[in-house]
Amino acid sequence: MTIAVATNGLTKTAVSSCLQDLLNDSVASRIAAKDFTLWGKEAEAESSIRLGWVTSALDSNHLVSAILDLKTYFNDRGIDRFVLCGMGGSSLAPEVIAKTASVVLVVLDSTNPEQVSKALGGDLTKTAVIVSSKSGSTVETDSQKRLFEAAFTNAGIDKTDRIVMVTDPGSPMEIAGKADGYRVFNADPTVGGRYSALTAFGLVPSGLAGADIARLLSDAKEVMSLLASNEDTNPALILGAALARTAYAEKFADKIVIVEDGTEIQGFGDWAEQLIAESTGKLGKGILPVVVSNSANELSSPAGDTVIVRVVANATSAGVNEIAVSGSLGGQFLLWEYATVIASRLIGVNPFDQPDVESAKIAARGMLEGRVAESEADFVVQDIEVRALGFDLKDSKTVPEAIAALLKTLADDGYLSVHAYLDRERFPGANEIRDAIAKRTNRPTTFGWAPRFLHSTGQFHKGGPAQGVYLQLISRAEADLSVPGRDFTLGELIGSQASGDAKVLADHGRPVLTLTLNDVAAGLKTISESI
Repeated sequence: MTIAVATNGLTKTAVSSCLQDLLNDSVASRIAAKDFTLWGKEAEAESSIRLGWVTSALDSNHLVSAILDLKTYFNDRGIDRFVLCGMGGSSLAPEVIAKTASVVLVVLDSTNPEQVSKALGGDLTKTAVIVSSKSGSTVETDSQKRLFEAAFTNAGIDKTDRIVMVTDPGSPMEIAGKADGYRVFNADPTVGGRYSALTAFGLVPSGLAGADIARLLSDAKEVMSLLASNEDTNPALILGAALARTAYAEKFADKIVIVEDGTEIQGFGDWAEQLIAESTGKLGKGILPVVVSNSANELSSPAGDTVIVRVVANATSAGVNEIAVSGSLGGQFLLWEYATVIASRLIGVNPFDQPDVESAKIAARGMLEGRVAESEADFVVQDIEVRALGFDLKDSKTVPEAIAALLKTLADDGYLSVHAYLDRERFPGANEIRDAIAKRTNRPTTFGWAPRFLHSTGQFHKGGPAQGVYLQLISRAEADLSVPGRDFTLGELIGSQASGDAKVLADHGRPVLTLTLNDVAAGLKTISESI
């Protein structure tokens, strides 16, 4: 299946405005040649060690047979339930690969105690666990690993036979894992997490779950020469230019609305969201991805500073001021990676660093280690604790009044982001709050399950344009879990992550409204009615 990008109206004008410059500078072929000078002198230290993704479709071939052999080993022993412990780039690609292939992969990208307990409560006799972390020190992933180690041991199962690790060479996880006798798959250290779909991070979990990873790589290989071509038909140049240069009223449209519209690919927007937000959102610049369904207000009543991107079955044409994209999943992984680094060059940012991601981690770690007490609620009503940071609740005494006070801080060019520190398996309907806010404000509204968004769009929220206002939804742990070998529980960890992120956002001048729900179902109903 070939890949294609269609533009129309303002998006087509945007491509015309800069395509020739991209061709004159041989941008596409220079990316294919791993030319790390494309993003400026200040970016070279990072870009020089982060271009391995360009050839991942070739470099990862050697992994396929080892993954399939391991799948056979597990299946022959009745093991057919696979759980992935990973965050951000370690989980988003395998999730979309598995969904698109219609195979079951339990993706555990949360520190919510209830969600983790449910994964631990599955049939361990039929379970294998993939623990994925590029750094080998991700606190969420390490905590999940410790819990599964204890669970297997308590069930009389050899943990080293059931846990598989994916990490960079030389990471703490690799060193300790090999010493303890675990199977370890090494990923390419020259590929950043959000560009790692076609590396071991994307292939090991989805391949074990049953996805056709050989076909995935083959589909990506088929488009390599097209994406490397210095031709005006190169879809990566077209998409990158349209993302970065579509303008309205003499301003750039810095928000894109991504919707899957008739494509066989499932969940692609969540993967693209991290890629674009974390790559471009820095230095006060960036492109905000807004992932929506076909019924979203952003589609029926689009704001002027947004561009609609439809992932379709066959991109022969696009709606006015829209972009249409089609192609195989493997081909689109590579297409969007090319387009994102091209857009980053046009915007003037380094697509390979994430300078603001660490700030929330540091704040959360400080609160966890210091056992910083949770701030007193501004008020409590209907079993919902209300807290505001970075803005004034004024005389608000009810949830509707508090939400109204937050929305008053939303600028004409702003967006609202909902961060749900909830069990996404139990409360998937929480994202309906996103739809309600979008309709009320007529502004782009994003939704992120926490804490996984901290490893993706969290960079944009802190480093991108100062346009966002934030609504945190937090639940009290009904049954907490102590992390073996650590002096904290999952409930304490996720609470620290929420508090830490709110503090950093507020320190950046971003308003944050935190609603802590002591009864999640009732609280979500109250919030929806309030909006």
